[in-house]
Amino acid sequence: MPAFLDAPINAAYHLVNGIATTIEPLTGVYAAAVAIVLCTVAVRLLLLPLSLAAIRGEKSRATLLPEIRKINERHGKNPERVQREVAKLQAESGTTLLAGCLPMVAQLPFFWVMYTLFSTAIVAGQSNQLLAGAIFGAPLGNHWPLFASTPAYLGLAVLLAVVAYFSSRRQLRQLDETASPMTRRMARFLPFGTLATAAFIPLAAGLYLLTTTTWTLLERALLQR
Repeated sequence: MPAFLDAPINAAYHLVNGIATTIEPLTGVYAAAVAIVLCTVAVRLLLLPLSLAAIRGEKSRATLLPEIRKINERHGKNPERVQREVAKLQAESGTTLLAGCLPMVAQLPFFWVMYTLFSTAIVAGQSNQLLAGAIFGAPLGNHWPLFASTPAYLGLAVLLAVVAYFSSRRQLRQLDETASPMTRRMARFLPFGTLATAAFIPLAAGLYLLTTTTWTLLERALLQR
């Protein structure tokens, strides 16, 4: 790992380890896992302004769709003209069709830090104490087992599937009758990508993924009323 990337990893290590040490008298062997959840919640609170902007963008997108359909009908044979007209429409309305992606994109550095933190044995010049953390006997630094399962991995998979199911339903409800079959398939199955992701990341990163996707589901349910 390049030297300039050591700083965020070291800072994250001291933060998560410090929280785990503080709450250990209350949480025992689950201190590191609880610290990950608390840090994830803190990250999502910091990103709340972006989430609000994303929701406003989604609402604006809904109002722009009829105009975009008219542009496609009028200039469908000229893709470049369609792009120019759509860009002009977005500029005039002060919105962008990609606004809903802001929270997800902003989280990528945090996800990378969490993945790296629990994939490295030596952090800040010392043994990574966080790797000693576990959930139901499964070390937080372990990846999804290929031939055996534990309650921790099964529980993570089930909870990710439940969150993905409700996220899929919410996305499908937001589509209008003009949505293409491909768009509907993506809305239905894309949320379940978290299950595939969890198969290739440490349990700690999977816990981050579960916490942040659950937050997103609840946040959208509350703010889009």
